[in-house]
Amino acid sequence: MWKKSEPEESSPQPSPETRAANTSIPKAPAPRNREHATIGSTISIKGDLSGEEDLLIEGKLEGKIECHNHSVTVGKNGRIKGDIYGKIITVEGNVEGNLYGDEQLSVLQAGTVRGNIIAPRVALEDGANFKGSIDMSQKGKSPAVTTQDQISMATKTT
Repeated sequence: MWKKSEPEESSPQPSPETRAANTSIPKAPAPRNREHATIGSTISIKGDLSGEEDLLIEGKLEGKIECHNHSVTVGKNGRIKGDIYGKIITVEGNVEGNLYGDEQLSVLQAGTVRGNIIAPRVALEDGANFKGSIDMSQKGKSPAVTTQDQISMATKTT
């Protein structure tokens, strides 16, 4: 009446640790980083630099930097003598020159800037070293017409 079952031919049972590892939630693919170029701390450049990708500078550069549609980061070891043009500019090193940010400009705690800052959004962290002027006027906006200009235009039209 009771029949002993014959052992089934099957694969060996995984251990509880293996089973837990196999049933874990699959990880989402890591977000792809934007292309960026790095100028290492042992690199020294004299001349203008332009590009169409994000830029991290840890070395020395004398000249103008133009990355209008991309971010420019001056790392802790970065030393720049010249103007910087970028979409987002972050300074953690030393810059002697004017900074032109299309969207945002940040000078971090370890950063030093000797020059003017022109950007719609500017952040200076506590401890940052800055000497110059800041212009946060919106790009593309014309200066307000003065009352004297309005009177001049009204008298010319009559």
